[in-house]
Formats: sequence, C-alpha cells, structure tokens
Amino acid sequence: MIAFIFPGQGSQYVGMGADVAEQYPAAAAVIEQADAVLDIELSRLMREGPAEELTATETAQPALLAHSVAVLRVLEAQGLQPDVVAGHSLGEYSALVAAGALDFESALQLVRHRGELMAEDGRRVGGTMAAIIGLDKEKVEVVVEEAGSGQVLVVANYNCSGQVVVSGVVSAVERACELAKQRGAKGSIALKVSGAFHSSLMNGTAERLGEYLPQAGISDARVPVVSNVDATARSDASGIVQALARQINHSIRWEESVGRMIDMGAEVFVEVGPKRVLSKMIRRVDDTVEAMDTSDREAIEEVVTKLA
Repeated sequence: MIAFIFPGQGSQYVGMGADVAEQYPAAAAVIEQADAVLDIELSRLMREGPAEELTATETAQPALLAHSVAVLRVLEAQGLQPDVVAGHSLGEYSALVAAGALDFESALQLVRHRGELMAEDGRRVGGTMAAIIGLDKEKVEVVVEEAGSGQVLVVANYNCSGQVVVSGVVSAVERACELAKQRGAKGSIALKVSGAFHSSLMNGTAERLGEYLPQAGISDARVPVVSNVDATARSDASGIVQALARQINHSIRWEESVGRMIDMGAEVFVEVGPKRVLSKMIRRVDDTVEAMDTSDREAIEEVVTKLA
C-alpha cells in the first residue's frame, strides 16, 4: 500500500521546480497553469526569487502547491497512484488534488486566499513559531503550560519524536524555548513565518476560511485523505471541509497521521514535492516502513523505477 504525502510551508526554496519543469513537460504545464490562474509570475519567483518574496505566506503556499502537483502529474503519467494521502498543513490541499477531491485551478485560488488571510492575521495580531528539538511531546506540553503566563502559547505541530513546534505570542514562544532548553532540549529553531499558525491567533483566518471553503469546489475523495487536525481518514466532502477549517487554528497531528496510515496498511511513503522534510520525519515515526522523496529528477526516477 502506497501513501503519497505532501510538504507544507517551509519547504520552499529559490530554484524549486526548475529541474523538474525542464525534464518533464507535464510538470512544466502545471507551473505555467499556475501563472495563468493566479496572474502572477509564480514560475519566475520559484526559479529566481528573491527569497523574501517567495517566503511570503501568500506566495509560498501556491508555489508549494504548484511544485507538488507538478511532481504528482509526473508520477501519475507513469501509472503511479496512491492508496491513501495526507499533507502537512498546507500540504493537505495538495493531497486533496491527488485524491481527486479538488481540481488544481480551484486549489491554487484556495491556497492563495488562505495565504493572504494568514498573512493578514499575522500582521494584525503578530506571533511566531519555533521548533523545539530533542524533547518529547509530553515535556513540551508542560513547558507550554508553564511558559504561557496568560498569553497565547500552544503546541502547533506534533511532527515526530524529538521535534515539536510551538506557536503563539513572541515573548511566550521565547520563554518556552528557554525553558525547554533548561528541561533538556537540544535546542530550538525559530521558524520563518508571518504569524502564529495553528494557534488561536489565527481565529480570524479560521472563521473567514470556514465561510469560503464550502464554495471552493471540494468533492468526495477517490482515496482516503488523513486530516491533520485529528488523524482521521476521510473521503466525504463535508467532513474534509470541516477538518480544513479547523486545521488553521488547531494543532497539526502529523505523527498520529502517519501512524494512522501505517495502521491502514501503508508500507511505502512517497513525499511529493520539494525537499525531504516529511520523509525524514517518517523514519523517526516508524523505521520499518519505506520513505522515499521526489526532491529532484534523480529521486523521481528512483520512485518511478521502484514503484511503477
């Protein structure tokens, strides 16, 4: 059983998709379509930057979707289809395209809107995020409770053993990082984000996106989509829509989502998109399953050779 998994914000980089578009006409067509749908030079930003503009939430999100779907079309052309899909935060939208629950054009418009809303909330209320490294999730939860001091501070991402992301008011996140270090964490990494994603500081976005999603053209999925917010496999459109709305201001339960797919029978995980962030996490969750990536032409060819 094959699971396709899709990366989220943070996996973008200047030059992303260039070699894939050059090698595969199907991938180039996807990125060209993104330019036309969004009426921006997304392909140029992906290829040339500048990094600051590509990293902006409202740009990074459609860029990552375009890259993931470009690679997805290459895999599909070789006869590869997933049995189950999931994506990390933003990546859940790419997963919906793979599952046939959302067409690419609608997905582009949706994630562009999502990114704009999140960036707006970030400017309005502030906040930040940080990854705490080398401390188990139970200890991080205690740190979050103690460091909050009445301010917004939550666990945003349960990624894998030893990597938990916190989100909230800047001063509270800073306190949490310092306290985590005192409690034995190997360190912390400040994330380059425009707000406190997956916390109550995104309530405004969650409300407005919740109003928009029912009109976004999401349909029933051909294969199960494991939702971030509760690690539940869904195929019905209404359930998918509700889970997406909740995802914005609730924790990403990635480790549980991976475990759910393994329980369903997934033995091979293919990360569809740039970098190798999720495939590395898979190995931390369960080293008995196989994790592959599609981060460049060579990696794509390896996936096709092994699985097609």
